[in-house]
Amino acid sequence: MMGLQRVYHRLSLLYFSPIPLPSTPSLLSLTPPLRLKLRPRNPLSFIKTSSMSSSRLQNLVPLSAMPAEDGGGGGSNGSISSSTTITTATEDEDSTLGVRYHLPPPEIKDIVDAPPLPALSFSPHRDKILFLKRRALPPLAELARPEEKLAGIRIDGDCNTRSRMSFYTGMGIHQLMPDGTLGPEKEVHGFPVGAKINFVTWSPDGQHLSFSIRVDEEDNNSSKLRVWVAEVETGKAKPLFQEPNIYLNAVFDNYVWVDNSTLLVCTIPSSRGAPPKKPLVPYGPKIQSNEEKNIIQVRTFQDLLKDAYDEDLFDYYATSQLVLASLDGTTRDIGPPAVYTSMDPSPDRKYVLITSIHRPYSFIVPCGRFPKKVDIWAADGKFIREICDLPLAEDIPIAFNSVRKGMRSINWRVDKPSTLYWVETQDGGDAKVEVSPRDIVYTQVAEPLENEQPVILHKLDLRYGGIAWSDDSLALVYESWYKTRRTRTWVICPGSEDASPRILFDRSYEDVYSDPGSPMLRRTHAGTYVIAKIKKENDESRYVLLNGSGATPEGNIPFLDLFDINTGSKERIWESSKEKYYETVVALMSDQEEGDLHINQLKILTSKESKTENTQYYILRWPDKKAFEITNFPHPYPQLASLQKEMVRYQRKDGVQLTATLYLPPGYDPSKDGPLPCLIWSYPGEFKSKEAAGQVRGSPNEFAGIGPTSALLWLARRFAILSGPTVPIIGEGEEEANDRYVEQLVASAEAAVEEVVRRGVAHRNKIAVGGHSYGAFMAANLLAHAPHLFCCGIARSGAYNRTLTPFGFQNEDRTLWEATNTYVEMSPFMSANKIKKPILLIHGEEDNNSGTLTMQSDRFFNALKGHGALCRLVILPFESHGYAARESIMHVLWETDRWLHKYCVPNTSNVDADPDTAKNDVNQGTTDSESKVLAASGGGSTEVSDLEHEESQFMRRSSL
Repeated sequence: MMGLQRVYHRLSLLYFSPIPLPSTPSLLSLTPPLRLKLRPRNPLSFIKTSSMSSSRLQNLVPLSAMPAEDGGGGGSNGSISSSTTITTATEDEDSTLGVRYHLPPPEIKDIVDAPPLPALSFSPHRDKILFLKRRALPPLAELARPEEKLAGIRIDGDCNTRSRMSFYTGMGIHQLMPDGTLGPEKEVHGFPVGAKINFVTWSPDGQHLSFSIRVDEEDNNSSKLRVWVAEVETGKAKPLFQEPNIYLNAVFDNYVWVDNSTLLVCTIPSSRGAPPKKPLVPYGPKIQSNEEKNIIQVRTFQDLLKDAYDEDLFDYYATSQLVLASLDGTTRDIGPPAVYTSMDPSPDRKYVLITSIHRPYSFIVPCGRFPKKVDIWAADGKFIREICDLPLAEDIPIAFNSVRKGMRSINWRVDKPSTLYWVETQDGGDAKVEVSPRDIVYTQVAEPLENEQPVILHKLDLRYGGIAWSDDSLALVYESWYKTRRTRTWVICPGSEDASPRILFDRSYEDVYSDPGSPMLRRTHAGTYVIAKIKKENDESRYVLLNGSGATPEGNIPFLDLFDINTGSKERIWESSKEKYYETVVALMSDQEEGDLHINQLKILTSKESKTENTQYYILRWPDKKAFEITNFPHPYPQLASLQKEMVRYQRKDGVQLTATLYLPPGYDPSKDGPLPCLIWSYPGEFKSKEAAGQVRGSPNEFAGIGPTSALLWLARRFAILSGPTVPIIGEGEEEANDRYVEQLVASAEAAVEEVVRRGVAHRNKIAVGGHSYGAFMAANLLAHAPHLFCCGIARSGAYNRTLTPFGFQNEDRTLWEATNTYVEMSPFMSANKIKKPILLIHGEEDNNSGTLTMQSDRFFNALKGHGALCRLVILPFESHGYAARESIMHVLWETDRWLHKYCVPNTSNVDADPDTAKNDVNQGTTDSESKVLAASGGGSTEVSDLEHEESQFMRRSSL
């Protein structure tokens, strides 16, 4: 979210990732373009994307692609390659060898195989809705396609895109009628049968759709992407380029509408020959040197360049020729071939901000840190000027809030025709340096007069986090600081040098109860998005709309406030239902007129759901606030339509309030049926205060979305599921949270177990624990340090040995040498001899996530086996950090179901830990830490960071 003007509308690429394909409907964003740029992730989680409630972001997907790590090729429900054997097994006679893929029981399989609902996208004028059709899980054969691992990214050489790219299978356009109903579907047609559709984008005037097409055939050229354009009025599609040999290069950015009839496209250079061949005999040894004695600490980046051949191969696939292409068929090459990473037209469409990366490359950091050049070109391709040329950034400190030196976050002001703004650090990019100001925001027109210097817009003492623009009289500037969890929002008047900036909000972003919400944005005639200013009859005050999640001790109650920007007074003009339904404000729909919007002419898009009713979308109009339902999606898994869901609260022994969501099977009655086997699935989080850790997040009325690998699938197998129990790791004041990680982890788990047992829904001896990534790390630690709580565990794609991530992991920014005991004591690998309960390890063979190398599970399994632990390791061929292929996912479900029914339901484990011994072990420090580090390092491994779930890294230091 680097600047609120760059929000999900045309995200260039969205690939398979650890997030499973949702079965609930997805809504594509109504907001401005977010280029696929090599930029820092905005650390401010409190700034909501455009005007969308953060609680719904998990159900919103960018326009140009399907949700993460989920859907691949065509065919109903992911037809399986004939070369792959998959069976339904009721016996596990070959369980040790694992010689074939298995299917889970029908109760689970049928839910996972249910066809996904379409994704939606509204036209720029809000008068049409595009339904993008998709299929379910891809076959393993798609993941098995060759890929090049270069500079931190993975490339499909045949398609010249990122590898494992998902797609849509069809598109249908519906007119949004005045009464809120949808007109008949107009199918987009004219492209080949079986085509795979990507990067769907509306033209600025909403009259055309652009998208890419690929068709896999024997001829490799056919699998490359071609750009197509469809008339919205007729649905008729045709290729953008008349020449058949012009292909899209989608390794980075792909294309952008320069105006209503012209696109700027990244194409594969026509002069490009065959890929470079790897030399049989190397040119020389591989050498890395630090004779200058520079201090360079980097986390565990994967898929890096290894040698000169990799550098050449990266250039081969990433180099593009920019082409201006008009709808009338005329084309023109502009600029030289280069590794272009983003293209951003100015609001007046007269200029384009062009970003590229170039040599010298690096063997220790990914391409986001390569030398970067930013230029301004005229819309016709004429070079105007260079903005900056940043050097290679290998030395960004690992401390949170550290950033790249020089200009960063270079953007167009969305409220001006062609004015740039950017930020420059004053601390050398090092968050440990104390300086005031820390960041300065500058602004300058695209073509300044000779010797005209940039204007200082604002100075910040915390780290810059984005700007929401309105006009010369109003903009909101955000800053934050990870160590203190502090966030501040400034009100500035960009057009007035005399008006002093003032702080609007100054709070802890961990304190969700005090979150005032984020300003809703409106679309301008230029197609950009600015803060919507609201007016009332006979009232001269300046109002904005603040859209908030409304966190309360009873759960989230989203709201819409009319906020006086001058006085700070607010009036609640809309609020979600509190009893049965959970509603959110998704976007502003009445933004077609210039100037301030009248309160009585508001029209907003909302979503509505309940525990058992799928998400639907509504148009809500003022002043009567009458809602019109515009969707009627069926329940994605009717067999669980009557599941029971409750948000529960309980207390840790140190007084910290905890929450969790308890799910029970349909028709279950604890008084009649007795306690059930229970699966606890969670993910730890770090906090600076007990008060913030104890706050309630989420709503008891939200629909229970069930992904392909969700723990909720075991509701169909009559399990109680305690989902997401908070596991806060708190470090107050100068204390670091991880210094008491094990102690707090066990205390949270004990409280969760006691709560489900107290309620009579879980059998004390039949409680399993599981998690993915950092949740797997949690599960392994709990089996080591709290074996009295659980009968077995499931750990997927985790990291277990922190000495293999010595320069920080997750939210730990101290090095192994600065916090040796912490690294050692947190590592379940070091406590493998204490794990006596059955543990199932699952890992993708091609895991590309920082820190969670596949060898983490390999080594952990060997350590467990070396101590006679009851354990099982499943390595999934071709899978990454999250699992995508139908065969893999079905097998993961089979493995998990088998494990739970063998070691949880009957609880036949013949090893019972002494509860007193286990509890006493929690508080015992590790002795001889240094020797353990040496023993575990595996011969001087230099692997570094973990960063397991990106969504938990909202304060990660900017590294690009």
